[in-house]
Parts: sequence; C-alpha cells; structure tokens
Amino acid sequence: MNKKVYQQINETLYEEVLPNGLKVYLLPKADFHKTYGLFSTNYGSVDNHFGFSPEALHQVPDGIAHFLEHKLFEKEDGDVFQTFGQQGASANAFTSFTKTSYLFSATDQIKLNLETLIDFVQAPYFTEETVEKEKGIIGQEIQMYDDDPNWQQFFGIIKNLYPKHPLHIDIAGTVESIAQITAEDLYLCYNTFYHPSNMTLFVVGNIDPEETMAWIRTNQAAKTFPETQAIIRQFPEETVADIQAESSLTMPVTRAKGVLGIKGDLNKLPKSGRELLRFKNALNLFCQLVLGNTSANYLRLYDQGIIDDTFGFEVNLDRGFYFADFSGDSEEPEKMLAEIEAIVMNFPQDPEINEENLTLLKKKMLGKYFQSLNSLEFIANQFTQSLFGETTLFDLPEVIQSITLEDVQQAARSFIDPKAFSRFYMYPTEKA
Repeated sequence: MNKKVYQQINETLYEEVLPNGLKVYLLPKADFHKTYGLFSTNYGSVDNHFGFSPEALHQVPDGIAHFLEHKLFEKEDGDVFQTFGQQGASANAFTSFTKTSYLFSATDQIKLNLETLIDFVQAPYFTEETVEKEKGIIGQEIQMYDDDPNWQQFFGIIKNLYPKHPLHIDIAGTVESIAQITAEDLYLCYNTFYHPSNMTLFVVGNIDPEETMAWIRTNQAAKTFPETQAIIRQFPEETVADIQAESSLTMPVTRAKGVLGIKGDLNKLPKSGRELLRFKNALNLFCQLVLGNTSANYLRLYDQGIIDDTFGFEVNLDRGFYFADFSGDSEEPEKMLAEIEAIVMNFPQDPEINEENLTLLKKKMLGKYFQSLNSLEFIANQFTQSLFGETTLFDLPEVIQSITLEDVQQAARSFIDPKAFSRFYMYPTEKA
C-alpha cells in the first residue's frame, strides 16, 4: 500500500491496485464520526457503442448505464437499500456522462457496510420480469426531467454543440429507448464495464487504513473475475461545422432563458494530467475574470437589467468532451447573449484580466477549496471524477497557485473560437 502525504492540506492518502485491477484509495479523517464509501466504474451514459475488439462492437439503447445503476440495487432476496438501512447506513447512486457511482455513509458497522457496498455492486441480478417493472419507474423519472426547464436548457445547448455525440442524449435516455432494454443488454454492459480493473473504490472518514485495506483485500481475494480486457469505446466524429448555431424551445416558464455555449477542441488540450488540471482551472479563472459576479462586466449587465442573479457559467471538461456554458433568465435573452458573446470575444482588450484581479480570484478559489475539504462527499466525488492521472484533487492548491496571467490568456486563446459558439433560448409558452 502506497502512502502519499500532502503537507499543505494536512492529508495522507493511501492507495493500492489489487491483483484484479481494482484501484483502492483510503483517506483517514480522524476528526470525523462519519465514513463515506464510493464505488465507481468508468462507465456512463455516453458509452453506448463498445466492445473488446473492433470487429465485435455492440450498440445498446440510450439510458442503459442509468438503468443498470437502478437495477443493481434489486436482488433476488430483496432491496439493498433496506439492507443498508438495517445496518444504520444511508446509500445512494448516481450516473453521469462518464461514470456510475454507488455510495454509503455510516457512523458505525463500517466493515459490514463497506462489504455490502462492494458485494452488491459485484453481484448483478437481472431478469426480464424485473427489467420490465423498472421501465415504468424510470419512465416517470424521464418525464419529470422533461418538465424541468433548467434541465431542458442544459441539454438544449449540448444538443447544439454535440448533435452527433451521445453526450446530447439525456443520461436517463428516453421512454422509447429504455423500452428496448433487455436483461441480456444489462449483463452485456455489466460484464464489459464492471470489471474491477475499470473501477475505483474510495473510502474516507474515521478509518484505520491498514485494517480497511485488509478487509478489501480479503473480500476481493475470495472472488473470481475474468481476465482484464481493454475496452474499445466508439464515438461519432464531429467538427465545428456540425455545431448548430442556434435553437429554441417553448416551455411554461415565467421568464425567458438564454444560454451561450462554446465547444472546446480536444486536440488543443494539454496531454499531461497536471497540465490538463492547470488548463481547466485557468479557463475557469478566465470565465470568472470576465463574467464572474465580482467583475465589472457582470455588474454593468446587472445594473442595466440585462442579467439577474440567475446568471452563471460552468466549465465542463470530462472524458471525450469539453465545453463552457453561460446562462440566465432575462427579459431580453437575445441581447443578453449578444453582450456575453461580445465580452468573451473582446477578452484581449478587457482590463478586467489583470494580475490584481487574478490574485484575488485565486485566493477565493483556494478558500472555497479548503472549505470543501470539510465535506467527505465532496472529497470522494471529486477525487473519483479525476481525469488527471497521478495528479489528484489534493494537488489542486499547488496547481491553482502556479497559474499565471499568461496561463489564463493562453487558455482563453486556445478555447475561444467564434465557429464553436452556439445559442439556445427558452421562451414562455404563452409568447410562442
């Protein structure tokens, strides 16, 4: 078991790769009563075309990763949620574009709850009857998201930016796509993506790392898994020419919404993990400098009534895609997006991008980071989402401190391409 000490944040991380390929990370936090375990597979909603060889690729229905997440909790002898409840733990799971994660939190019976987490994820049970029953439940969840304006706005801009890539499809799929899912499909996806070598186990809290690692080693040594095989994931090729420049939707909302999306070029991203993390944070700092809520641009637009406190932005960088979106409610969404686009395009002349502002924003970013380390959930979720190789969540303070004004400007130059812009509007139904 390797031990890595992060002196700046006073954390010690223990890590080990087991013989079956499972990556295990343990972070003892002696001052906490709670322990949080997260068991994740590198498999999400975008992974719908895959296989172990180019000659034998499988295309599966959209929404199957999320469907599989739901079904893993149901076993022949009952529901795993009830088991955790009886053991004094709470449990949950979530599916993203690129990951599926299962979790528990508890203050006692940690060994029992940790083994329950590992065992239920590693023991699939699907039948055609239980699959059919689940379709109605997930269908209701899909319809709920169909009625959520913010969710529809988010996917509206993604559909413009990624019209061919499965990223534009709702994580839960559609009522029509999940109707096609079979138990055989679920086993195919499970056997492909739930091999220990494609998974990560992270445990944080009031634990003894030696003892906890011994529990995990014993648990895995008692099980037999197939040999590790490299997974091939196939995605459609896209260029900026495929981007839809503008689209809109009407929904029963009280105010119109607008979102400006910018699609990043994966070929321009840094190759090393540490540089990629620096790039992502430099781009985030750029967005804060030009349109963060302390910037002169933000205050001007706010004072003019063009934006309100619903306005915000997000930089998304994940396996196989990256983009930024700037969104908010507005009486004049077209004017709002035109202003935002002009601000972003004019960044080389923007006086907001200066050393003084950057220093303040870096301090703010670090303060938020250190505060977040009080949350076990934040630590586990952020750590396991990492794309940055040996560089982890705990290297972030050094990475942020190393970012220069030139890094920020270079990130913006690399990212901003007028051909990669798209606008999405949502209008109130009565004004349609």
